[in-house]
Amino acid sequence: MSVRIDGVVLLDKPAGMSSQGAVTAVKRAFNAEKAGHTGTLDPMATGLLPICLGEATKYSQDLLDADKTYIAQVQFGSRTDTGDAEGEVVEAFDLPIFADQTAIQKALDQVLHQFTGAIKQVPPMYSALKRDGKPLYEYARAGVELERTPREIIIHRIRWTDIQWPQATLEVSCSKGTYIRVLAEDIGTALNCGAYLIGLRRTEVGHLNLEQSFTLESIQKSLQESSTYILPVDALLQTLPHLTVDEQQAKRLEMGQRVPLNLPSIEALVRIYRATAAPHNFIGTADWRSGVLHPKRLISQAH
Repeated sequence: MSVRIDGVVLLDKPAGMSSQGAVTAVKRAFNAEKAGHTGTLDPMATGLLPICLGEATKYSQDLLDADKTYIAQVQFGSRTDTGDAEGEVVEAFDLPIFADQTAIQKALDQVLHQFTGAIKQVPPMYSALKRDGKPLYEYARAGVELERTPREIIIHRIRWTDIQWPQATLEVSCSKGTYIRVLAEDIGTALNCGAYLIGLRRTEVGHLNLEQSFTLESIQKSLQESSTYILPVDALLQTLPHLTVDEQQAKRLEMGQRVPLNLPSIEALVRIYRATAAPHNFIGTADWRSGVLHPKRLISQAH
């Protein structure tokens, strides 16, 4: 019989596993009633996959919208149909010839200037984006190429961390909706020699990072107490300002009622707690507008 567990597990997803497969494995390991993730990682990719259990699933959207950081290994000299090593090579190119390592570094550094800040990116055919209710990858597998509208994304930081030509490793911090496979392909196009991903590891999602994560093997073998692996529900919301309310105000909010509250200055979206005496007792998020606190997403207190 499954049990109610509320919290967040930071998983270091292994290669070859889908994000949904990882959610199912973690849910089973904790015998949890409900679980969900905060945005997919390709099966080939490894790294940080925050998994929400129970009431934490109400806040998964907050991390879907968060910035992400990746370490990407890029192979130059050819393109694949999927943009990564899992696809078939569809085009090969002659590699540029460089005089020495300094020339390689200079050329690769220069090309990154056009991939910094707000840029346009065309979503790949091999993606879960839907057209007429069907994911694009289903069209792609059937050999159908559909026109896609370029979308604006933001590359906050991008740099090469290692270059062993014709391979190189890239660290990228970017906005939601960025396809690192497409970024690698576009860099290859800019260098006139094609490129595709041969490795991808996500290291940060919003304020959460890989150093806080656990492997699936560790979780499944219960190498530590189960509570060690589970962060509190509001671990997803640590970047929001917090507000402590008293017990009476908390009860009103939990019943969906608005609470008059005079605050000198506060951001519109606040994180609130159930009682002043217990500031660790998270009850949900609320909007503060014109002297009134409006309940937004509250967690169920019933067990």
